[in-house]
Amino acid sequence: MSTKRQCAICDTLPCKVKETGKLYLWLPLAHSINKLIACLNLHEIEHQFLKSEQCLIVELKHTKVVTLVAKIETILTKKELQDSRVLIIEGTKLPQLKDFARVTNLNEFLNLSHSDWLLDLLASENFIGYFQPIVYAEDTSKIFAQECLLRGVDRQGQLISPGKLFDAASKANLMFQLDKIARLTAISEAARQKITSHIFINFAPTSIYDPVFCLRSTVEAIERQTILTRDRIVFEVVETEAVKDIERLKDILDFYRNAGFSVALDDIGAGYSNLNLLHQLRPDFIKLDMELIRNVHQDRYKAVITEKILEIAQNLNIQTIAEGIESEAELNWVRQHGANFVQGYFIAKPSNPPITTISNSTKK
Repeated sequence: MSTKRQCAICDTLPCKVKETGKLYLWLPLAHSINKLIACLNLHEIEHQFLKSEQCLIVELKHTKVVTLVAKIETILTKKELQDSRVLIIEGTKLPQLKDFARVTNLNEFLNLSHSDWLLDLLASENFIGYFQPIVYAEDTSKIFAQECLLRGVDRQGQLISPGKLFDAASKANLMFQLDKIARLTAISEAARQKITSHIFINFAPTSIYDPVFCLRSTVEAIERQTILTRDRIVFEVVETEAVKDIERLKDILDFYRNAGFSVALDDIGAGYSNLNLLHQLRPDFIKLDMELIRNVHQDRYKAVITEKILEIAQNLNIQTIAEGIESEAELNWVRQHGANFVQGYFIAKPSNPPITTISNSTKK
């Protein structure tokens, strides 16, 4: 999964939190400093306070980081953790100018200290892709696409859910690395499984600095696979509500389109603002949020909103996917109101190898 031209962020993993040396802490308020000093004194943890620099230095020689982390988390508020800064220097040397590039907020540092398992997983690239079919609404026995969903595999061979993976990565600032591995895993798994339908590959736009550089390895991986063609690959934007810089997202989607891929927006209808993305980004596909679909046939408010989104998409020639279908009643409703495709546990659960045959019992 490596590329000769590496991105300093996407292709580089941070070191695990060191257990020796000195921990430099810059806290936002004197009150925060006093709380932490009182805690260190209580537990007889060696430290010094440089008043002129407003810096607290903690010796890690006799104190394990995990022990210190547990104490800090109990006495500082979330806001204090977020606004504090931290740096570990090994041995007895003083911080150098280059070291300050590693300064991070205390909250991120604490999360990284809990994430050794994820760093090991990223280093070993021990991941697998599961596939969930997207089928035609008019005939659910016909598969249109397979969406690739990431799973981790621990040392005991047990699967790690995507929720756990991405939650830990987000907290520890490892989303750039995990998102890249998710894209490359989807490509390699789709090729290995010889999938001939469309392939939906998720990506988080907040994990991409420069599309021309950061996405180069993704395009190169596709080119190396003889079975995959660009016209069958759909890159699906996840976390649309987290996107603040629409122009940057447009640049990313333009990069994909100019390279011959299609693009999709996920969770349309989940937030009050993401309908604006339709005219700003003009995707090829949209996926209706599963919370809208849940019991849509019984909820007048959901029904009106969903019907209008489907109507707008039809008028704009945007293909629609109703995701999260869990009952025949939901399927019948979205089918009757013009959804092009459907996806959900009622159709098929994610699996590896991918499901290639689906019962036609839900055919119209």
